[in-house]
Amino acid sequence: MEKEMIDEFSYEILELGAKSFGVAPENLIHIGNWQNFIYEYKINGQSYILRFTPSPHRPVNKVKGEIDWLLYLSKNGVSVSNPIESKNGHFVEVIETNNTGFIVTSFTKALGRKIGYPECLNDNELYYKLGRITGRIHSLSQKYKPSDKTIQRHDWHQNYYLQNIGKFVPINQKLVHESCFNLMKTIKDSLPKDETSYGLIHGDIGVGNFLVNEEGIITLFDFDEAQYSWFVEDIAVQLYYLVYVYGGEEGKNNREAQAYRFMEYFLKGYEREHSIDEYWLKQIPLFLKLREIIVYIGCNRSWDMTNLNQWSKDYLTESKERIEKGEPVVDIWK
Repeated sequence: MEKEMIDEFSYEILELGAKSFGVAPENLIHIGNWQNFIYEYKINGQSYILRFTPSPHRPVNKVKGEIDWLLYLSKNGVSVSNPIESKNGHFVEVIETNNTGFIVTSFTKALGRKIGYPECLNDNELYYKLGRITGRIHSLSQKYKPSDKTIQRHDWHQNYYLQNIGKFVPINQKLVHESCFNLMKTIKDSLPKDETSYGLIHGDIGVGNFLVNEEGIITLFDFDEAQYSWFVEDIAVQLYYLVYVYGGEEGKNNREAQAYRFMEYFLKGYEREHSIDEYWLKQIPLFLKLREIIVYIGCNRSWDMTNLNQWSKDYLTESKERIEKGEPVVDIWK
């Protein structure tokens, strides 16, 4: 989160947002503020999430588009963290300040537990289920039309981080900037679009953005990065977060083994819901490179570069080198 957004976020804003959804501010529990200010609260034993989105990060109509997409998926049987209405009967409330604004939304909290590292690195059943829910989303995306054209979500190249690389990555990292622009041009110029391969996606499915309940049902949340892109990007993002943790030269074999394992079980689930041509699987390295750039920009924005642990230092060094060389974190499609 940028410092100016943190400075702008006051107790008054917190209080107004909380009361609009019928909760006292003192009953909020702070969860985090990576891109949004996130809180948890309870009403009658039910847990909810309250989110404050700075308007420079996401315009109000785009947030309304996220809600529209979530409601559509939920209506069609996808287990997601459902948006709830405010006391005024709105899914989206806006609080204006002198310098900016905050968009307030609330959601039911997903049930279940996170399957984090290292547990997620050897869970073939999880990969299959992720394939099922991802395939279901892509199948539904082919039929989805926003309820209002003005709330349509952005396309992939308008991603917040890609649009702000010049703000967050030092200009002296010239090769990183060049690699970003060249990759975006390659993707934009070379890949065909049709309704079977391109549509609205989640955009950020990773181990932190879903829970699994006792029955093994996955509930997805955090659709803040929902965007129009090739469906294969949703696959590449999940793969990236399951291989990037293996660092160093000795990690290369682990990354490849993990990629083979994930793709085998993920595709078994995915193809139960939506078919994908071999051509698109071979494009995964392009989107692995794109995700690496997005994560690298995000780290430069949010991490304290003067106070990093050794894993983070090593990761940034290796990531920067891969970006500069135009190499994906793993490539099993050569």
